[in-house]
Amino acid sequence: MSRPWLASCPRWAACKALVTTRAAQGRSPPAEKNTLHPRNPHRGRYDFQSLIAASPELAAFVAVNEYGNETINFVDPAAVKALNRALLKHDYGIADWDVPAQYLCPPIPGRADYLHYLADLLSESNGGRIPRGNSVRVLDIGVGANCIYPLIGHRAYGWQFVGTDIDPLALNNAQHILDANQMNAAVELRLQQSRTAIFAGVTQADELFDLTLCNPPFHASLAEARHGSQRKWKNLGKEDDKHKSPVLNFGGQSLELCCDGGEEAFVKRMIEESRSGQSNCLWFTTLVSKSSSLPHVYRALKYSGAKQDRTLEMSQGQKKSRILAWTFMDQDQQREWWSVRQK
Repeated sequence: MSRPWLASCPRWAACKALVTTRAAQGRSPPAEKNTLHPRNPHRGRYDFQSLIAASPELAAFVAVNEYGNETINFVDPAAVKALNRALLKHDYGIADWDVPAQYLCPPIPGRADYLHYLADLLSESNGGRIPRGNSVRVLDIGVGANCIYPLIGHRAYGWQFVGTDIDPLALNNAQHILDANQMNAAVELRLQQSRTAIFAGVTQADELFDLTLCNPPFHASLAEARHGSQRKWKNLGKEDDKHKSPVLNFGGQSLELCCDGGEEAFVKRMIEESRSGQSNCLWFTTLVSKSSSLPHVYRALKYSGAKQDRTLEMSQGQKKSRILAWTFMDQDQQREWWSVRQK
């Protein structure tokens, strides 16, 4: 395949020399990890030529690594954002996607995985069929400036979304993305006025949701967030030698990264609040990144009165995470839910 843009890339010759050296030393590239969900379009290696065709700005960030594979520098925030734009345009038809520098720029493959596993979860009580279309309503807690779950979820399954956030500036940016893609009928954004409430204040008493989803704040403080980032990049050998500080390639505001008590406290509060809306939602779900949080949130679930809970493991390369899901409905009630919702 012709790659005329590589001819002017100063890194190309050096990378070719590295490939030759590695081959002479008998070294082979690492095995590709196809650990993503089977329906995830981002499994396997990125087809950078197709992505560049969809979003030409990505070409400036693509280089050839020591194994002869096209890639980007995932430590470079601008490169990650350019890759996200290309993936969203190529795979989901999303144009004009952008986030301000201070907000999270999420990895698209992992976010898509969450949605595909949730689709499977819904299918279990729906005769093995994934429910699709605008009759399925999803509540996204902490939609963020990137609005990523509603964008992918609507394009992949046709679901309707309500996205909430406590940051009005984040919601303004998300609204701009929706306006640019004519998705206002599919996604409604709501401001959460309370710093302590999760569902209260943004949902109505008679409102029904088939799912809730959330990527909760991970850290208890900004200092903890910085320490975690420094440790991560030091382990990867990616520390910024000039400034002796990590390059935070995915960004993040304090409201996105931190809350009192961190992930564990946030999820426990979500479980407690979900009891008030147990007849309004089929499945409550959230990501849980820290395995150390699990014993504590399982204990909270035990006392919540949930009829069923599930832990769905996810993996993206070396990164491990899991989805915690719970419902206050038994199997018969779940089937009845769908018989009513799909009329």
